[in-house]
Amino acid sequence: MGSADERQRFLTQVRKACAIAGKLRKLGVRRYGIVRIDSAASPAEWAKNPAENTRRIADTFRQACAIAEDYGERLAAEGEICWGGMHSWKRMAGLLEMVNRPKTLGFQADMAHTLLFTLGCNAPEDRILPEGFDWSREDVLSNALQTMATVLRPWTIDFHVAQNDATVKGSGSHDKTGWHCLPDDPNGKLDIVRHAGVWMRGDNGAATRAFEHICWDGCMFPNAVMMDPATWRKVLGVMIAVRNAHGWD
Repeated sequence: MGSADERQRFLTQVRKACAIAGKLRKLGVRRYGIVRIDSAASPAEWAKNPAENTRRIADTFRQACAIAEDYGERLAAEGEICWGGMHSWKRMAGLLEMVNRPKTLGFQADMAHTLLFTLGCNAPEDRILPEGFDWSREDVLSNALQTMATVLRPWTIDFHVAQNDATVKGSGSHDKTGWHCLPDDPNGKLDIVRHAGVWMRGDNGAATRAFEHICWDGCMFPNAVMMDPATWRKVLGVMIAVRNAHGWD
């Protein structure tokens, strides 16, 4: 949403990413996949002129779609509260609709980040869960996740299994971003296997079959955690459980 030069630099990076992805596909090491994009702007910057900035982001994303189509690639907009114009579930859905390239641009749902959509961390007006929510109310949480997923699931072409403790870093009204937790974190708020189903199954309960693989998003962990074999036993265990509960051939 920046200057013309800044937007062109963004599009150059999209072109490079699509070219690399295309080469990997031709080599046979990448039979499918997406190229992830975001608005490369903070919610605070976006909030200075929401209508114009959203228009610019949508226009840039449409140009990115044209580039991706030239390479036979698809793009996924990252669902995270730190990206301006994409920082709430309603804003994300509105942007995807404005771009209106559903065959090329979809949504990347990350369980940790999308939980924060329900809390309205950078967009209080769009929160679904009530203030002072009692996390023991599993039914209320599940309904909130379902409400969000009903809107964003039709756009979802990439899915990250993750855990979140509902905390954020950043102190202002529009500068918060989320954390990830290990799957067995005692402060984790998600029932990972159960809540993965709101993204992997439609409102009718049938598997969406909208993507060909799932992955674990565990960014923000220190190296010592990443190098511990126990970390990956836990991650793979929950990934297998998600696959067994909601996957497809």
